[in-house]
Amino acid sequence: MITTDFVPGSPCWLDLGAPDVDAAAAFYTAVFGWEAKSYGEEAGGYTALRNKGKVVGAIGPLTEEGARSAWMIYYRTTDADAAAETVERLGGTVRAAPMDAGEDGRMAQFSDPQGGQFAVWQAAAEPGLEAVDEPGSLCWTELYTTDEAAAREFYGTLFGWQTEAMPMPGDAPGTYWLITPAGLPADRMHGGLMQLPPEHLTLTKGRPYWHPVFAVDDTDAAAARVKANGGSLQMEPEDAPGVGRLAVCVDPNGADFVLLKPSPPS
Repeated sequence: MITTDFVPGSPCWLDLGAPDVDAAAAFYTAVFGWEAKSYGEEAGGYTALRNKGKVVGAIGPLTEEGARSAWMIYYRTTDADAAAETVERLGGTVRAAPMDAGEDGRMAQFSDPQGGQFAVWQAAAEPGLEAVDEPGSLCWTELYTTDEAAAREFYGTLFGWQTEAMPMPGDAPGTYWLITPAGLPADRMHGGLMQLPPEHLTLTKGRPYWHPVFAVDDTDAAAARVKANGGSLQMEPEDAPGVGRLAVCVDPNGADFVLLKPSPPS
């Protein structure tokens, strides 16, 4: 499970790059009941998303030429500059060099060697998300990659992640790899990765990508709100044995995310 006891390699923040911040905020507040509040013009329109008063993410304007709208997941690091050096040494790309975010912390954005985009956060005054692993907040992170062995080696070296193989739910072929921060027990698993052929990665024209999974009380009702507010579904709500009821969604600007009502603990 994801917690706010952030350790190196654990997800600690996420934000959405959108062509129209206000329109994106309206969509997500309609789907999740979030409250959106801009940090002001001095912050470039960056907007906090809160669930019951606690920050669960943010939305900002797209800053890269030709970039698609997407959620960016940030993982905790103790040294963003050292992380950037390691990414380059391992064959990845530094897309946004380490920079200070005021007094809150230091961040950088990268691509792994296969092209999956992610970020790191070196916390100072701001540790990260205020609510996780509850309805209306981040509960899992997931990578679709074209080379699971290479991805596991890259992220394992960068973050020290532990990975454990699990058969895909139901009769689905392939292996799903569970991710846990270095040195922590299995109950701190925070994500997974799976290999898919490039032709299945239609949103990114074949490039690997990360996406967030948000917990909900009712997957079907939340999926209906996605469609009612201009979004679409890549996968209609369905039950995944041992996981829960989930739906794969795309917002009106093409950013993907997953809804999940987790199965009760066994």
